[in-house]
Amino acid sequence: MSAPANAAEQSELTVSSMIKEIQGLKDKFKDEDEELPSPFADLEKATVLQECRCFSDQDVVTNNPRLCATLITKLLHIVTQGESLSSNEVTEVFFGVTKLFQSPDPYLRRMMYLFIKEVAETCNPDDVIIVTSSLTKDMNSNDDLYRANAIRVLARIIDGQMLGAIERYIKQAIVDKNTLVASAALVSGTHLMRVGPEVVRRWTNEVQEAVQSSSDMVQYHALSLLYEIKKNDKLAVTKIVTQLTRTSMSSPLGVCLLIRYIGKILDDDPESASNRAVLQFLESSLRHRSEMVIYEAAKALCTLPFVEERDLGPAITVLQLFLSSPKPTLRYAAMRCLSEVSNRQPAALVRCNDDMEALISDPNRSIATLAITTLLKTGTESSVDRLMKQISSFMNEIADEFKIVVVTAIRQLCLKYPQKHRVLVGFLAATLREEGGFEFKKAIADSIVELVHAIPETKESSLFHLCEFIEDCEFSALSTQILHLIGSLGPSTTAPARYIRFIYNRVILENATVRAAAVSALSRFATEVPSIRESVMVLLRRSLLDEDDEVRDRATLSLVALEKAGEVKLGDDGEALPTPPGAPGDGGAGAQLLLEPLPMSFAQLERAIKLYDAHGGLDDSGALTLTALPVVEEEVYVKPPESALGGLGPGKSVAAAQAASAGPGGGAGGDDAHLVDPAAAVYACPELSELGKVFRSCKAVELTESETEYVVKCVKHVLESFVVLQFDVTNTIAEQKLVNVQVSLEGGEPQLFGDEPVLVVPCKELKYGIPGSCFVVVARNPAEPIVPATFSCELKFNVVEVDPDTGKVEGDEEDEGFADNYPLEDLELVPADFMAKVGTGDFRRAWEAMADSIGDGEVEEKFALSVKKLDEAVANTLVLLGMQPCEGSEVVKNKAGPHNLYLSGKFVGNVPVLARCLLQVAEGQLVLRISVRSNDRATSQMIADCIR
Repeated sequence: MSAPANAAEQSELTVSSMIKEIQGLKDKFKDEDEELPSPFADLEKATVLQECRCFSDQDVVTNNPRLCATLITKLLHIVTQGESLSSNEVTEVFFGVTKLFQSPDPYLRRMMYLFIKEVAETCNPDDVIIVTSSLTKDMNSNDDLYRANAIRVLARIIDGQMLGAIERYIKQAIVDKNTLVASAALVSGTHLMRVGPEVVRRWTNEVQEAVQSSSDMVQYHALSLLYEIKKNDKLAVTKIVTQLTRTSMSSPLGVCLLIRYIGKILDDDPESASNRAVLQFLESSLRHRSEMVIYEAAKALCTLPFVEERDLGPAITVLQLFLSSPKPTLRYAAMRCLSEVSNRQPAALVRCNDDMEALISDPNRSIATLAITTLLKTGTESSVDRLMKQISSFMNEIADEFKIVVVTAIRQLCLKYPQKHRVLVGFLAATLREEGGFEFKKAIADSIVELVHAIPETKESSLFHLCEFIEDCEFSALSTQILHLIGSLGPSTTAPARYIRFIYNRVILENATVRAAAVSALSRFATEVPSIRESVMVLLRRSLLDEDDEVRDRATLSLVALEKAGEVKLGDDGEALPTPPGAPGDGGAGAQLLLEPLPMSFAQLERAIKLYDAHGGLDDSGALTLTALPVVEEEVYVKPPESALGGLGPGKSVAAAQAASAGPGGGAGGDDAHLVDPAAAVYACPELSELGKVFRSCKAVELTESETEYVVKCVKHVLESFVVLQFDVTNTIAEQKLVNVQVSLEGGEPQLFGDEPVLVVPCKELKYGIPGSCFVVVARNPAEPIVPATFSCELKFNVVEVDPDTGKVEGDEEDEGFADNYPLEDLELVPADFMAKVGTGDFRRAWEAMADSIGDGEVEEKFALSVKKLDEAVANTLVLLGMQPCEGSEVVKNKAGPHNLYLSGKFVGNVPVLARCLLQVAEGQLVLRISVRSNDRATSQMIADCIR
């Protein structure tokens, strides 16, 4: 017994000692291995190119293929590191590599294929033809490896003309018995769809046969190419998908691809009659043997449009099982899908809360972050305190980008449960004082600001938290934002004087940008809180000696306005007494100007003043006021390129003058860029001078195709009581000159626009290639509501034949030609044409301010929309109303809704209009609730009625 035991002990000692010895050697040579230089480090392009000349030596190519392969590797390393080769160098190396086809070495041949693919795009197309014959020979060889790689390379280097020469070879390869060759041909077909789509579409039968292949990879590539061929034919795609759902594809990748195509079909047409069959296929795929197929099916079911909670049950069950998988990829995929579901239907995930709480401590921080944010969306009000305790220790372990996601989820939770604002805002405030980057701090500050506006109870506590934050804030942008917020909301709190200390500290300690923002905040306090006005003015006077001119200017302006307001007398309680009638000063009217935001941006103000000057406004005796300025919309009209004005001779028309009115350098890119006035043609026409000033000009509407004999576009100019229709006409027939060109209108709304136009201004003559303009003026009845009106248009003119080379009239110079006409597309005038897209800086403030002055000017309506997607509904609403979206509300972040859309604009007559839209799904129907505010109820009703 003792001998075997000693032998076993000796063996065990020997094994352990060997392990220790190996570990010691590993540690010993660890540093040496790390210090080994790369064999491709410090390569010189000239040296490598010199070495590559050995490609011309047949002995080297035949007897030493490994050397040639190493040189190709060095060339590829140089190219991929960003080193550029000249055209001569590329051509020389390319020719050298083509001579390597003499070698039968398979390793060298594969390196050649790789190099040709990388370099062929930068090589001369004529040089590429040389290598095509060698590749075609390889494509027909008996070696399957050569065939497959040759097909892949040819697909990358040939053009549409050369594709016809190798088409039959690729078609044969698609149905080849060797799966490597078949897959290479199918993948090449996908690339060739960009080069010769019509040629590839002729391979449909072969591709459909490949879909039934026994090889998983061939099935996958064949289905991908078949979809590329048929994707523009929705009916054909639906037919293919329906057929494949009835068969059993062996390729898991192919089934995943099929599931994605099913998702696209259901997303585009949720009401299709074939949806029941494909839905059953998705549910059956949840029981597939492959995990990626199961996940893809569950994801497709969860992202279906308007899916109901009961239909999510099987998919949620599968994803819940994935949460406890030992594979991090499955846990992450399931958690990400559940996170997206929580945005639309959080109640469906309540049963997964226990599994998600277990993932908070997952070693993968991405999974833990998704688990936290999803729990914040699905958790109940009673679980908020427990979640906050878990997050407190979790936040210190993750990066800033993950912290931003958590902050966003906390903000949404606070909006969902306003009663918990103390806990949640306190957590955000504590996080704000911790270490972090600008984006992280900005996300917290933005969240607190949004909660202040949404939950008024958080205002005072949130402002105090922000005051403490700016005491030690290193980001000037955040400090100025917070100071502006304090100046806006602080005066309306119960104890506004408590914020003065924090603001004045910024005047003493910060840079010029923050000091200027602090002076503006102090000015607002002095204006809105008369009881502390004198004290604040003392602080403002200290800024008159500031070293920065912006700070000095703001302080001077504020002090002048406050001093004009007169002396403030305080009562026994410390509150300001009302100013008696006849007292000196303006009663604070001048100081109130400090509170009113500029109704337009400085860039818009500059453009408006330039247009006002261009239209002769500065010559008037009237005062220059903001209301007298022309409306400048958000869109910037850009000068057309000079090539579009080519051929304009000395007799260029009004339309040409309008296009050139920007002057030299009028494009957007120049330093002296000028605004192109879209109404310049109207002001340049003497017959239209008595109609008044143009309120807005719409974008040009094409009334003909661009390839027709006569190209006609219409620009609608809206005035107070008229609509001027400017028709820009271009004659594209060199043998003709058009005389007395005009457009006749019929139809429309007679009660609104009258039976006939009040004025027609024809274009006297229209030569070949030179655009000209004619005008039609219709009068608008202000007593009638604006409704959509459709006019049938016809172009009328006289045709005079001319010599196409000289442009001179053939025959009698006095010949007026023969009358002719040309039908045009119908022209529509809609209420959106009378609405200028003018934004507002703070929509919430403007909305609340308008509520006090409009009286009964608010209209609320509710509409059931025919579209099914939120983004389509938002786009249609913007088109119908013609208003400017505010605060980025035109972007739909949550496609399942609800979504708020904020709009602003000015209606004809300079009537400010605000609209607030809520789009949400109710009982499977997309519903729009719209509230419109303006000073005129009829205008508000008119805007609300635009939804049709």
